[in-house]
Amino acid sequence: MVMEESNQVVNKKKPQMNYRGIKAMPFIIGTETFEKLGAVGMMANVLIYLTTVFNMKSITATMFLTVISGTSNLATLLGAILSDTYFGRYYTLAFASIAAFLGLLVIDLTSVFKNLHPPHCQPKQEECQGPTPGQISFLLMGFGLMIIGAAGVRPCNFAFGADQFNPNTESGKRGINSFVNWYFFTYTFAQLVSLTLLVYIQSNVSWSIGLAIPAGLMLIGILLLFMGSNIYVKIAPQGSPILGLVQVIVAAFRKRGLKQQHPDFGSVLKYMASDSINSKLPHTSQFRFLDKAAIITSDDLIKPDGSAVNSWRLSTVQQVEEVKCIIRVIPIWASAMIYYVPIVLMHSYVIFQALQSDRRLGSINFKIPASSFVVFLMISYSLWIPIYDRILVPFLEKVRGKEGGITVLQRMGIGIGLSVLTMLLAGIVEDQRRKTALTKPTLGVFPRKGEISSMSGLWLVFPLSVAGLAEAFTSVGQVEFYYKQFPENMRSVAGSLFFCGIAMSSYLSSLLISIVHKVTEKGQSSGWLAEDLNKGRLDYFYYMVAGLGSLNLVYFLACAKWYKYKGTDEYTDKFDVEPLQRLELTDTKKLAA
Repeated sequence: MVMEESNQVVNKKKPQMNYRGIKAMPFIIGTETFEKLGAVGMMANVLIYLTTVFNMKSITATMFLTVISGTSNLATLLGAILSDTYFGRYYTLAFASIAAFLGLLVIDLTSVFKNLHPPHCQPKQEECQGPTPGQISFLLMGFGLMIIGAAGVRPCNFAFGADQFNPNTESGKRGINSFVNWYFFTYTFAQLVSLTLLVYIQSNVSWSIGLAIPAGLMLIGILLLFMGSNIYVKIAPQGSPILGLVQVIVAAFRKRGLKQQHPDFGSVLKYMASDSINSKLPHTSQFRFLDKAAIITSDDLIKPDGSAVNSWRLSTVQQVEEVKCIIRVIPIWASAMIYYVPIVLMHSYVIFQALQSDRRLGSINFKIPASSFVVFLMISYSLWIPIYDRILVPFLEKVRGKEGGITVLQRMGIGIGLSVLTMLLAGIVEDQRRKTALTKPTLGVFPRKGEISSMSGLWLVFPLSVAGLAEAFTSVGQVEFYYKQFPENMRSVAGSLFFCGIAMSSYLSSLLISIVHKVTEKGQSSGWLAEDLNKGRLDYFYYMVAGLGSLNLVYFLACAKWYKYKGTDEYTDKFDVEPLQRLELTDTKKLAA
């Protein structure tokens, strides 16, 4: 059927962007650095804050923190959808940054006023008074505001920075590739400062001052964001990208009874709006059942400009291929859930290992704060990124003649393998720490935990360093992978997908901790994850996670072998989608004026 309308064809021109990548970078990198210093500066030592100021038990504090962390990361999906659909990345960043600042301020107040946290617990006191419902509610309000902040900042800050470069020029592509690595370098720098200077101030000087500093740094980040407002490229929201995905699936389901055909033959809708910011995609052979959504039947109405009247019945080939891009990414994303569990543990249980280890440096009396041990993960991470970006990549590009030297999936696979090695090393170190505590003289008793092993806590540097390398390979690779493989109008959603993977890892970690604790805690036994690590078997837990990681690596390799990168397929040379504002129809189907 044909829909009678005006003969006028709407031909919107693509908006001209004034890319100022290098000029915008001081504001972008500065903003991200201070915002990360604020957020990381609070979260770096929050586990100790919950156990010492709010008197939570170790396992309770760990599960509380993993749920908060998981919710923060999962909320990024909502923030990304709102950004891409309604507000745009710049305004989402501005609102979310202010919310995060208010959250940091509220959490700092819980340390300033005595009636907002439980009474201090004395070192020899066995049972300590826990927080009241009102105190927990006020603390949760602070974390809630930080979750709102994370929902907007995390999916948008990377995409907003990449928006400042022209993706269609060689210099712009190089700028984006370099920005990926320096984006993570700012995160590493924030971790280094937070895990050393801020943790020391919080643990040894004052919690009130130590938590006020991150709030002040976040405020500086907000001011820098606004200072560069006139320079930024601000891409307007393109409408709901999620709605388009659903429409393709619904249209394919409605036409499930049609005969399968290749889009180069027969009656299919090849329309692509000229003002679309998405790159043109060739037809691919995977998920061919979705191709039916683009087949034109006698019941479909077509506008004079070539677009479908009812998008719930008829989709374009371009829209179908965009859906395929997202579906192809999901199996790869699923592997990130298990990959990140070791990294979560290196930010939580390794702190409790440090508390029951010798944290002295040489013959001096200075003790490394337990939370500061995670800095070795960040040092490894930060050292490797510039080496990889400036030395290894150029070398591999010359040897292999391929952009980046190795594929993004190869980079991610190396990191997943290193995460397995991380757990094996962590298990070996914990086994030795426990044996030393049980068989040799100890250094005293840590309040409400147990004997302090005479084994140096610096042995924890080995698993932490390998975890840092795993992050440098897989986490950086994931962000680049999602950014490049998603349609351009869904890049905020692509950024949120990385954090959703971390969210699932946090929930999975909490679930594993809960299950293992309940299953192994029998009678007088405290189980593998005892409050006193000397009475537990944390090493067994690490080995179990290493086993899960090994299975995950096999799964990832299978998915990587199957995966087809966006814009590549055996039919690429046969079929191309051009924004011609028209259709290609069979003889029985003509477009009326």
